Amino acid sequence: MALRLRTEMPEINGVTEWVNQEVTKEELKGSPVLVHFWSISCHMCKESLPELNKMREEIPNLKLVGIHMPRSEKDTDVDAVKETIVKYELKHPQGIDNEHRVVDAFENEFVPAFYLFDANGLLRHRSAGEKALSMLKRPLERVLAETEA
Repeated sequence: MALRLRTEMPEINGVTEWVNQEVTKEELKGSPVLVHFWSISCHMCKESLPELNKMREEIPNLKLVGIHMPRSEKDTDVDAVKETIVKYELKHPQGIDNEHRVVDAFENEFVPAFYLFDANGLLRHRSAGEKALSMLKRPLERVLAETEA
């Protein structure tokens, strides 16, 4: 069962290792937040990473948090995940979630998956799969407009 809309953001606890910066739910309050789940073995995920970097640069008041979700034993190689983070220039916080603690807290099953929270920490949109990033555009515009108002 996926998180329901208007649900409060779960805690981001139990990450195996943080890259770039560790974040907590409390630190994210007051800004729109996009949590994206991805995996090094997911081709679609890698295709979406440059778009996320562009979003990070173009929307400075949107906080991005990546959660690497292993889909196989091979995906739990922390060094391989770190290499991918460097290769794709992911400069926003990246949680490596080898034990699926964050994955379980978000009730997430898919990669790529995107969870958009408003400045009050409430889930406003979630999408997963091939068209997930394009489905995010309108809800993101709405949440950003509310934040600026």
